[in-house]
Amino acid sequence: MDEVKWLSNDEQVAWRSWLAVNAQLTARMNRDLQAKNGLSLADYDVLVNLTDVPDRSLRMYELGDKLQWEKSRLSRQVMRMAARGLVERRECLDDRRGAYVDLTPAGLEAIQAAAPEHVKLIRQVMFDAFTPEEVATLTKLYQGVLERLEVKPPTVTPDGSVA
Repeated sequence: MDEVKWLSNDEQVAWRSWLAVNAQLTARMNRDLQAKNGLSLADYDVLVNLTDVPDRSLRMYELGDKLQWEKSRLSRQVMRMAARGLVERRECLDDRRGAYVDLTPAGLEAIQAAAPEHVKLIRQVMFDAFTPEEVATLTKLYQGVLERLEVKPPTVTPDGSVA
């Protein structure tokens, strides 16, 4: 059995600080979006991903991959958002098991209304505290972690291909 290399005190402080920042920032974004725009952070995440693609439409599995959400969570979120008119779920004609999530005009209005205040919050609590060099360092560090996280087993897409 391999021996565990425990975190040093400095690593432990860094790790727990990151966990606290992540939890507190997520909670703050959620509270602000709810109070100012009537959106949850989950709503915002879905809307942002749909505005990031040219036709403002994604297959459910693609959206789930981008958000790193389980199918059931995504389905429930899309149903709630569709009931509010923010997105529309559309069946995929060439793959009866699949579906698309389309951004509606109301969803586009909602994200356009929420984005300026959301960006102000992110700038205030994070980026205003850093120099451009520190931002570049953060980017490099986060991208390195993301690269190590992206090593995952292949998944089978709804059309049977391996991704």
